[in-house]
Amino acid sequence: MNSIFHFWKHLSQNKARFSRIKNIADFPFDEAMLSCKNTGIFPDIAIKLNKDNATFTGGELIEIKDSKTYVISSFNSTIPTGRKNIKDIIASDKSAILEQMQKAGDDVFSLETRDVYYFVRGRRKERQKICLVHGSFFETISADDLVREAFAQVLDEGLQDKDVSIEVKETIKSVFSRQSTFSRVRNVEKASVKLRFRVMTEVKAEGNILNPKIYPEIKDDTLNLVAPYHSDEEKQQAISNAETAMGRGFIQALDVFSIKHPLNGWFLVFQVTLKK
Repeated sequence: MNSIFHFWKHLSQNKARFSRIKNIADFPFDEAMLSCKNTGIFPDIAIKLNKDNATFTGGELIEIKDSKTYVISSFNSTIPTGRKNIKDIIASDKSAILEQMQKAGDDVFSLETRDVYYFVRGRRKERQKICLVHGSFFETISADDLVREAFAQVLDEGLQDKDVSIEVKETIKSVFSRQSTFSRVRNVEKASVKLRFRVMTEVKAEGNILNPKIYPEIKDDTLNLVAPYHSDEEKQQAISNAETAMGRGFIQALDVFSIKHPLNGWFLVFQVTLKK
């Protein structure tokens, strides 16, 4: 069985490795759990699918973010989200990601919408914090809204002294409502180069789970699994699922608590110290 809980248990059982590896991508992941592993493209790793298992579907997509400070390194090209459609990642039947997943035995498109996690490490002198955090921690508004409103600011600045109607402005804004609209390679006549715009996303203080002032519960030298919940029932179901996947005795040895995102509600944290 594969799931984010099983993956995190594997990390915690090998937590001593984190003090010895320079790059978090060099962690010795259990390859049997993974359907793909890449460098430089999203996702960095993905968990294998489970057939006919509604509780533990597997298939989670994971991006690795390693930093030498307690500031999460920027997200290049892909805006962080809580879920992604696999069809937005696999653009053709020649995709290297598709080939890897199929070779691993996945019926890739049997689960189109996938949960996204970010495997984040920050370091400060001899200390480190590691979080496997659900993408909704960073997605307080949708990626489309983020792109549209960012371009709206550009338009407002550029057209501030121009006599342009609100209707025209709204039409222009709508063109830039999706990242894919402008992230394609553009071939301009008579130009000897092609042009592609890329988005770099930087985490604000409210979204930086490594920030000790906003999230003091995320302690130095800990490994954390962080997932959202929206009701007490959902919280208890998440704990129950964790006990099923990792074992009740294993869970009882952890610190399990909630943290409040100032912009996006409650998140459940499973925490283990790296020092023991």
